[in-house]
Amino acid sequence: MTFEAFGQPDVEHAPPRVDRSTEPPGARIRPEAIRAYDIRGHAGRDIDRAGAYALGLSYATAARSEGLLRVGVGRDGRLSSPSLEQALVWGLMDGGMRVERVGLGPTPMLGFAVRELALDGAIMVTASHNPPAENGFKILLGDQRVHGAALQRLVDGPCARDVCGSARRASIIDAYVEELARSAKEMAPLKVAWDCGHGATGPVVERLTGLLPGVHQLLNTEVDGRFPVHHPDPAAPENLSQLAETVVAQGCDLGVAFDGDGDRLGVVDAQGRILWADQLLLLLARDLLAQTPGAAVVADVKCSKVLFDGVAQAGGRCALSPSGYVLVREAMEQENALLGGELSGHIFFADGWGGADDAIYAAIRTFLAISRLPGGLAAFRDSLPPSFATPELRISCPEARRAAVVAEVAERLAHDGATFDARFGLRVESPDGWWLLRASGTEAKLTGRCESLHPDGLDRLRGELRRHLELSGLHGEV
Repeated sequence: MTFEAFGQPDVEHAPPRVDRSTEPPGARIRPEAIRAYDIRGHAGRDIDRAGAYALGLSYATAARSEGLLRVGVGRDGRLSSPSLEQALVWGLMDGGMRVERVGLGPTPMLGFAVRELALDGAIMVTASHNPPAENGFKILLGDQRVHGAALQRLVDGPCARDVCGSARRASIIDAYVEELARSAKEMAPLKVAWDCGHGATGPVVERLTGLLPGVHQLLNTEVDGRFPVHHPDPAAPENLSQLAETVVAQGCDLGVAFDGDGDRLGVVDAQGRILWADQLLLLLARDLLAQTPGAAVVADVKCSKVLFDGVAQAGGRCALSPSGYVLVREAMEQENALLGGELSGHIFFADGWGGADDAIYAAIRTFLAISRLPGGLAAFRDSLPPSFATPELRISCPEARRAAVVAEVAERLAHDGATFDARFGLRVESPDGWWLLRASGTEAKLTGRCESLHPDGLDRLRGELRRHLELSGLHGEV
């Protein structure tokens, strides 16, 4: 099978001419691109158009075996996304699927389309916050997010062609924006800065802010898959500096930022200070519990003890979850929780579209909570008990060593008689506070975090984590 180069315009084509008796050679996505929760790799090397076509065909085969026929497909703004999306659609069509192509937009907009159009599943072409040269797929089959062993089985599964399916374009952005605007009807007229980071949220935010009360300062709304101003990852402090400067210079009440596909949120207050996602989750939890006493909240293992204590003090129940946006959502279902989130910025509301982690919707819920909060966001941040914590630490580690390093550290901790919880990585308790080490599910990295009530304690925790990493052959800033 011959495919065109990346970067071709997203236009309708007839399915490619292929030998339908055999699967094209080399069509599969490379194994290293199969992550814990989705597919991500270097576009053109780990994932090419032939691989996208084969994924569409294997997805169609699995879907038809369950009696599912209608699937939505969306894409982010990466330079490789239009051509990968086209090849994916060809594979789905050759497998007999009826495809609704929602086009460019954030991942949560595709989730909204699944609900509005009563679709049987969806595939989003995106690499979220990964570097510009990477791309991938987030997959929903029926009402289940495909991850872990099920994702590997799907990629490796049979590719049975069927009577050719169909594809049509489905314009959903206006309905999505209108629904977001309706959810903001009780919002106070705030002054807000929005940083889309040249990601897929730009067109939605441009439409939405015209329907919201208040004054809105927009940054980087033009979709550009090169991400020329800064990387679209709101969990990294350096990516929020432009937003913080704008908030202070323009006298805004707060600022919000999104990742590349719009499912993770970053927030800064009126003084330009970052409100970490676990602090934001506490704000949202207090607002929720004022209206629904006793509600359950789920937070991932990287979140602050301040969050868990704060939810309990507000009359709620906060359950611990493993990290990973799919796993947090599953924990919410198990706990019957109304709210959940993780330190990386995924925020879930049970009343969202299918419980989707929609960062724009989470921003609106933040505006509503602030509208009901005397003193605004800065006053809330000032009210938090003092603690000293690192942001999420991302430590480069070879793919083949990630699990081994965590296991080596666990063995040393056990030998030393340390107190730690190994259910969701290693969360280690000490008189100074706690530190965490776990293997990332989306990158060739380990992730960590340290928190203490005192600056000196934080230094000691960081030193302890650094020591264990060095004993396992890893060196770098912690």
